[in-house]
Amino acid sequence: MEECILYKKDKKKVRCFACSHKCLIGEGKTGICGVRKNIHGKLFLLVYGKVASMNTDPIEKKSLYHFLPRTMAFSIGTVGCNFKCEWCQNFDISQISKQEKIIFGRNITPKEIIEEAIKTGCKSIAYTYNEPAIFAEFVKDCAVLAKKRGLKNILVTNGYFTRESFDFIKDYIDAVNIDLKSFDEKTYQRYCGAKLQPVLDNIRWFHDAGIHVEITTLVVPELNDSDKELESIAKFIASMDKRVPWHISRFFPMYKMKDREITPVETLKKAYQIGKKARLKFVHLGNI
Repeated sequence: MEECILYKKDKKKVRCFACSHKCLIGEGKTGICGVRKNIHGKLFLLVYGKVASMNTDPIEKKSLYHFLPRTMAFSIGTVGCNFKCEWCQNFDISQISKQEKIIFGRNITPKEIIEEAIKTGCKSIAYTYNEPAIFAEFVKDCAVLAKKRGLKNILVTNGYFTRESFDFIKDYIDAVNIDLKSFDEKTYQRYCGAKLQPVLDNIRWFHDAGIHVEITTLVVPELNDSDKELESIAKFIASMDKRVPWHISRFFPMYKMKDREITPVETLKKAYQIGKKARLKFVHLGNI
């Protein structure tokens, strides 16, 4: 546990600036993520130095196909998330800090993480498995050391950083994969507990800062698979930069959506054609 940097006092409460929820947190309470807690008027990161998942993964598994291809990424994540996506693949760590109020993980310092990454021959560190914005201070401490040792830093994120948290870490981030889960405000609110516009803003911020950006959309049957929605996503990406890769990923029943069908391959192929029609240079199909 360590005191956060991304917050301001608001009388007896604290305002968190790690993500775009900007939670106003009362004494003894946590924000939506369940890992940033007001203790006697100070905000503490309960998962600082507590890694719940740590693996070496092919960088392509981060859904980065155009950044350090065919290399390994040292991947770490904590518990907690600022979203509540009903199809979450990592719900056992992302939601437990909220539902069960449980914080767990291997105690490890940023320096030890860097040493392990180098030992395994990885070329980068990926902050992934859960949302890195909620442990941004831990991310930065790791990323600063990683840069000094010649490692690249990668965020796999839902794209909900505030301008404050983005500015806090941007100089140390080399690549991001951002989930653009939908292009519909109601879908974001109902299924993710979030808003669309901050995600669109984040995509532009990272791109405009010269950070390598790739975008992933998990296509869920009868939720975000209409031609109109897929066209809107493709057009948005194209309006920013036609060279930004779009990963179209197949849905499998998970978490609270076990009653849904697997995404038909035909739907993914349709999305691929929509992306190419929008003149996106790189469109990739995933989970097939």
